[in-house]
Formats: sequence, structure tokens, C-alpha cells
Amino acid sequence: MADFSSAFPLTRRGAFAVLSSAAGLAAPRWLIRPAYGQAAPEGVETHGLSTFGELDEKPDFKHFGYVNPNAPKGGIITLTTQTPTFDSLNGYILRGNPAQGLSLIFDSLMTSSLDERDTLYGLVAKSVRVSADKLTYRFLLRKEARFHDGSRLTAEDAAFSLNILKTKGHPVISQMLRDLVSAEAEAEDRLVVRFAPGRTRDLPLIVAGQPIFSKKYYANRRFEESTLEPPLGSGAYKIGAFEQGRFNIFDRVADYWAKDLPVNVGQANFDKVKYEYFSDSNVAFEGFKGGAYTLRQEDTARIWATGYDFPAIRDGRVKRETFPSNRIPGIQGWYFNTRRAAFKDPRIREAIGYAFDFEWTSRNLMYDAYKRISSFFENSELAAKGPPDDAEKALLEPFRDRLPAEAFGEAILPPVSDGSGQDRNLLRKANDLLAKAGCVRKDNVLYLPDGKPLELEFLDHYNLFERHTQPFIKNLKLLGVNGRIRIVDAAQYKQRLEDFDFDITVDNLVIAFSPGEELRNYFGSEAAKFHGSRNLAGISDPAVDALIDKALQATSRAELVTVCRALDRVLRAGHYIIPHWYTPVTRIARWDVFDRPARTPKYELGIVSTWWWDEERARKINFAGR
Repeated sequence: MADFSSAFPLTRRGAFAVLSSAAGLAAPRWLIRPAYGQAAPEGVETHGLSTFGELDEKPDFKHFGYVNPNAPKGGIITLTTQTPTFDSLNGYILRGNPAQGLSLIFDSLMTSSLDERDTLYGLVAKSVRVSADKLTYRFLLRKEARFHDGSRLTAEDAAFSLNILKTKGHPVISQMLRDLVSAEAEAEDRLVVRFAPGRTRDLPLIVAGQPIFSKKYYANRRFEESTLEPPLGSGAYKIGAFEQGRFNIFDRVADYWAKDLPVNVGQANFDKVKYEYFSDSNVAFEGFKGGAYTLRQEDTARIWATGYDFPAIRDGRVKRETFPSNRIPGIQGWYFNTRRAAFKDPRIREAIGYAFDFEWTSRNLMYDAYKRISSFFENSELAAKGPPDDAEKALLEPFRDRLPAEAFGEAILPPVSDGSGQDRNLLRKANDLLAKAGCVRKDNVLYLPDGKPLELEFLDHYNLFERHTQPFIKNLKLLGVNGRIRIVDAAQYKQRLEDFDFDITVDNLVIAFSPGEELRNYFGSEAAKFHGSRNLAGISDPAVDALIDKALQATSRAELVTVCRALDRVLRAGHYIIPHWYTPVTRIARWDVFDRPARTPKYELGIVSTWWWDEERARKINFAGR
């Protein structure tokens, strides 16, 4: 099961989901967009922003090429999520467990195309003027922008939103906005944003993609408080009915102010978007079989291979499809908490990883449907391969004295077992590493150098990985390590992660095509310290920090690729995670009540944004929207 929204989307589009001129010819004005870091004419104005390269869409484009501009409106799409409950309708602060899909109700200055990477087009802002030094951005807002109560959305609201997110928003968001110097309303329809010198490459896109809140609405409310009062938004949907911990619904806004803008044509077609919550993955699947929700991203190979044999499949009421994935898969794995003394030594972390038999797990539990993750930038040109080239060596050399020798050799790959489920050679290597780390085994109990037994608790709030963890624990026992699984409720799980009160837990870190600020949030030393950080592993390494800084300042795609490959080598040599697996396709099961555009977007499926309810199909299978 999967989320189709994020608590912290870079752009609103995430909630749903290089041109050149001929030689010798002058490029049209809309195409003149200097690359980051180059001088630009003073006050150049553009209808969109891009990290590298140019914009695919001209200023007068009518709609994105992957939508059906005449898509009908109506019906409902019902989804589920691995989050088993919610207790808040504020998804942009640290407190509470937010409901899914909250970004559906907010507009942003700009929004993305699902056909382009690292590119935004005007939504609330019709255009933006960029100063020559790229430190001042003037967003020109549309005067017709409105909140759901009919009040005007102005530059004051946009400035208020950026400032309050920086000062009181979730720590992940506030860290992303660290180089935002000021956001001020120069006029009702003009927002001036100023950045610090040396600001990160993607900060303008991050700012342009943040939700816009009503300043008036929060005049007598505390933004930083968890609440079940539906907030005032301006997007294509507003919060409808909900029952805490069971479901929440978003209702389409019929008179949505931006429904006819090019970035919105053919989208937001469902009258209702609903999320159903289940505390158990098996119960969730049974709910789908019974029609409790209508679309499911299937992330469990066993269920995909053996579970789809029920009446609705056999008579065609439920369809299955696979779509190729062009994204860097989430970096999913078991993450060590290196803040704990037991896991500070990378040799101990590496040794524990040898006890996980992926080959046995893949064949016996996952029908060999997955590939092992080996890189933090898997399935992309950013992944390190073979030995480092000269450019990578130049980046690594200043840290030779503090980096393991492995970082300068062949890119580290996860161990490959004999598939027996108990590979003696790998367990012997693990035992040797533990001995080198100063561990001693007595009476089949492994003791750390400080004399304490090595124990390992796998913390989770969902039972999805229980089958994969139990054989792992069995092998750890052979090494003298006592492992156990601890499943806690969602509130306790969230609190324990925020307090870094865990040994090891499953996480899935999403990496962008052109990685930016998320690198600091995931792997930076500063992020390892603040409450609620996504750096669950507690990575705190000057070499990692230096490479992240270089990645955030890269002025070309080629430079970014080199830096990320060097960073990948260092992270892999640190053995901070035991990598899981990924699939190069997205598996979708759906009740046959939907239709979709003729073409799928290049980089996202666009299910919530571009598909629509097909009344004739629903009637044919006698399915009424719930």
C-alpha cells in the first residue's frame, strides 16, 4: 500500500504526483533562461522555474500534454495508506499524526509538470522576476486568487506562510528554508523573496512550492498547534467528512478559482478523494477485495503473485496493471540509530547486515519480484559504480585520513548469499568483523566491548515487514545477538522516532532526480541533532557534510552527478542502513470504475490528478461510489 501524497510536498502537484535553439538562430524570449550561477539580465521575467535546463512549456501553453482537457468531473476515488491513523489536520508541524492528502487543499506560488523534473509553472503566481545575482525573486500574483471562503489570496498571505513555516513549521521544512532571508509583500499582488548569498541551488523551487495559508485565518489561531479543525485553504479540494483514525474525505471545490488555468486543466476530476485507514496490512487487503477502497498500489510481491484470485478479479471487476517507474526508488531499509553506543562502530553495523539473507528472502517471501538496493541513488546515473574516477577522487581525497579505505575502492555492494537462509560464509564474515570490533561471545551471547550484551529491537508501527524480519532475527541469534520485533501504535511510534528512541527501524527516503535540500535533511550532521529529523540514522560526518554542500551548489548536471557519486561511496562505506529492495515497475490494482488520459506522464502516474470516474463502467459492474 502506498501514500499518494506527502506531508511535505515540494509542490502541490506532488499530492496528486531541455530545449535548445537551432545553431545561428536567436532563441525566442520565453526560451531565454540562463542556467543557475550565470549572470542574468536585470529583472528577467519567466512563467516558470527550473533547476537545470529550460522549460518545456511556452508561456501561452493551454494545458499539460498528459491530461484530457475534456475529462468529466464526478465520482470518488478511495485510497489507503500505511499510516494506520491520524489525529491532526495540520500536516506542516511536528505535533500530531496528520491525515493523508492535506496538501490537496492548499495552492502554492507555482506547481510542477509530471512530464518534467525539477520544474515549476505559475499557479498563484503568474510569473516571477529574477534579479541578476539570483538572490531576489519577485513573484507576480494573480489578482483572482481566492481562499475557499471567498477572501482574496494576496502577497501578504504568501509572505506570512513562508515566514511562519520557517519559524514554526516542521523542523524539516524550517531547515529547508534556512537560506530564506525575507519574504515581504511589496504590493497586494507582488511578493518579494530574498535569499542569502551562497543559497542552495533548489531553494527558489522549494519556496515556490510551499503551501499558502490565510494570514487572517491564523490571526486568532496558533499555527503550531495540532488540531482537528479543518484549515482554510485555496486549492482544488477542501476537507469534507472525516472520522478520526478511520477515514478522511476531500471534496472538490466546484468554483475553484484556478480550475481553468493551464496548470489545472483536465485535473482534479474526482468529486471526492477519500482515504481509508487500517491498522493491519492483511485487513487492508481484505478491505480492498470487498470494495472498501478502489485503488491500491501493491507493494507486497507475495500478495501480487498469490492474493489476486478472488471473485472480483475473476469476473473482471478488478483490474491489475504495471507501469514502468522512471524515478529513483525510495531508499528503503533497516536504519541503524548510530546515536546509540552499540551501533557507533561501522564494523558492528556491517556485521549485522551479513545476517540478512536477501536471496533467500527474495525467493521464498517475495517471488523474486524485486531487485536489491545497493545505492542511495539507485536506478540513476547518480549511483556510484566500480572504482571512483579522477573527479570523484578529487572530492574524496581531502578526507582520506578519516574515510574508510572502502570509499576509494570498488563501490560497496550488499553481500550476496547462497540462498540457503543461513549462509555460513557470510555469518563467518560477520563473526570476524564483530571480533575485530572488540565483541566477545560467551554461551552464545555476544557482548560489546563495554561488557553489555548486544541486543537489537526492530521498531515499527505496522506488520508489513514482520515476515522479512523474523528469519533475519534467527540468523542474528546464531551470532549471539538477541533480536526482537516491537510493534507500537502510531502515536508512540512517531514520538519514539522524533526522540530517536529506537535501535533500528524501517524508513524510506525519497530522493529527487536532482537531489538538493533533502540531502541535508537525510544525512547532514545538523539534522542529526534536531527533534523530528529525517536523519534517523544519526549520520554526522564532516566528509558527508562537505559533499552535501557541494551538491547543493552544483551549477551543472554533470557536476551534480560527480558529487552524488562521491557522496554515495561515503554513505555506503558507513553501513548506516541494511538496504531493502525495489521494483522497477509500479503495480496498481483497481476496481474498474476509472478512466484515464491516453498518455501517462513521464515521471508520475498522476492518478489522483488526471484520472476520472467512469459512470458507465461503475454501472456495468454495479459499483456505487462510497
